[in-house]
Amino acid sequence: MSTTSRTTTLLLVRHGQTVWHAENRYAGVSDVGLTEEGRAQAEALGRWAAAHPVDAIWTSTMSRAVATAEPACRALGLVPHREPGLRECDFGVLEGRTLAEFERENPVRAKAYRADPVSYPFPEAEDPRTAAARGTRALRRAADAHPGRRVLVVAHNTLLRLVLCKALSVPLGEYRRVLPGLRNGAVTEMRMEDGAAALISLNVPCEP
Repeated sequence: MSTTSRTTTLLLVRHGQTVWHAENRYAGVSDVGLTEEGRAQAEALGRWAAAHPVDAIWTSTMSRAVATAEPACRALGLVPHREPGLRECDFGVLEGRTLAEFERENPVRAKAYRADPVSYPFPEAEDPRTAAARGTRALRRAADAHPGRRVLVVAHNTLLRLVLCKALSVPLGEYRRVLPGLRNGAVTEMRMEDGAAALISLNVPCEP
């Protein structure tokens, strides 16, 4: 894809580390705060934004995403657009728990999830296909609102992996294998033009 005035650069960032992620616990719709390391990752993102300015900042409505974006907003004098469509997936009964804990009580369902997390999501969880669709619509709104510009998007690990797969025509059920994880505070660059997407870089750290 050639870079033209109609091509929007989306700089996707997973929020900083939270107290649950430090223990590998699923944090979806639960509003969990950043750890000290997570706040340091947010400050590093702010320094990166100062050196690589963007034209707009969009965040999930979750406080961990807003807090991660705050140093970048401060550095650039921007007010973030809080987008509900960028919120993390609801993990149902796994909220606040680890996959290992779930596997001990329901090994059959855990095995099915590992094989195909889209066909066999956690009990009471949001359908990953629904999450992928809403996340994709949110990114398209960001691209349409800022054509030809650079937009920093701070959101969540599972949602962004699903959106990347959908945008790049990767089967959604493969998202955990193809994209094992987005690193907290790292930048993934994607370009969008007329709804088509191209992945430019993945998991680039803000600082060495």
